[in-house]
Amino acid sequence: MKVSVEDQSSVKKVLHIEVPQEDVARELDDAYAQLKKTAKIKGFRPGKTPRSVLERIYGKEVKADVSGKLIQAGIIDALKQTQLRIVGSPVVDPPKLDGQQPYTFDAAVEINPEIADIDFKGLKLNKTKYAATDDEVEVQLTMLQKNLAKREPLKEDRPLQLGDVAVIDYEGFKNGEPFEPTKKTENFIIKVGNGQIVKDLDEGLIGMQTGEEKEVEVTFPEDYFKEELVGQKVNFKVKLNEIREEILPDLDDAFAKSISDKYETLEILKTKIKENLRSGYEKRAEQELNEQIFQQLLEQTEFEVPDVLVDGELEHILKDAEQSFAQSNRSFEEVGLSREGLAKTYRPTAEKQVRRHLILNKIIEQEKMSLTDEELNQGFQEMADNYQQPVEHIKGYYEHNKEGLEFFKHTLLEKKALKIIIDNGQISEIEPPKKSEASEITEDAGANPTN
Repeated sequence: MKVSVEDQSSVKKVLHIEVPQEDVARELDDAYAQLKKTAKIKGFRPGKTPRSVLERIYGKEVKADVSGKLIQAGIIDALKQTQLRIVGSPVVDPPKLDGQQPYTFDAAVEINPEIADIDFKGLKLNKTKYAATDDEVEVQLTMLQKNLAKREPLKEDRPLQLGDVAVIDYEGFKNGEPFEPTKKTENFIIKVGNGQIVKDLDEGLIGMQTGEEKEVEVTFPEDYFKEELVGQKVNFKVKLNEIREEILPDLDDAFAKSISDKYETLEILKTKIKENLRSGYEKRAEQELNEQIFQQLLEQTEFEVPDVLVDGELEHILKDAEQSFAQSNRSFEEVGLSREGLAKTYRPTAEKQVRRHLILNKIIEQEKMSLTDEELNQGFQEMADNYQQPVEHIKGYYEHNKEGLEFFKHTLLEKKALKIIIDNGQISEIEPPKKSEASEITEDAGANPTN
């Protein structure tokens, strides 16, 4: 068999494969010999049908089947000859099989990039000295308090004001006609000031009395999450059915117990929140170090990335997003998104992730890294702790899932590679951002005591 390799890029190759005519003839002979044993053709006894008759009746199907076998065998042989370590599956547009001459076809393949040795030692890294404060604990308590607030009908007779909860009927009109994206909705609950639909509507509701009807003109912002409403001017007809007020629970021991039976007192709840804040800050500091590591290593290491790896990573991102929406009983379409749009948005993220994995793979190979039994068992234990499952269950799962076990081992090796980079880095401790910049950090720290 003849094989030649055409370089389209450092990671894209085309295999030009030619299968000798004698191999083609042999495969066709074998195919018709097998068919002759089983074919039932009127006028011929089983096993006695002439090949010419079989070719006339089944020729197209036989050639398609044989060409598939020749392509599969040809690619396997070509990869052995060229020693290419491909990623993903070869792409072939099968030509028709003649049978009287060699069978030639092309197979497009992608391979992992050749990456030069990486100098990862001595990276200058900044580690932020985050600390959980009592003020942040109080912020988390206030958030929990608001989440558990009761919404009760307003007892006094007054207009709707900022912070109230309104129960409304609404319908949006455009050019005097009902507008489908803002179709008629009854008894919709909205907290005034949160901008659940759009900020202009909230402002228009303020001052309304129960039972009052009103028209509110709104303009949807350019960054609105539903594409069909971006920049649209819509006239809302609104009726205020009811005003409710939020009544916050007292921050006491009973409040703590309402969060979980594990918290018998408010102080125990505060302690748990602080522990979660610390844990979240540790993870944030680690993530920041990792970002610095990859930023520096990517700057010093240039290589092309196979599209097939990016496509695979992107598919994981989209599936994770779909699962997240499904848990809330929603879909992309319901919030004005599309899979195609998200794929375009997150493709750069997917490529960045692939580059990171390839860099870590190179360091693992470069440093001849491997896992000890102790490190693997420690990884099992950490997973068991995270999922609150007995470690034997975790081990049992991987005993019956060899592919998953190899992936898990590689994940542990990547963590080990990152640790080696950090251990060999020049780390400077720095102060965290000022209070005005730290609100997002507190939320990201994961202080929810139910975690």
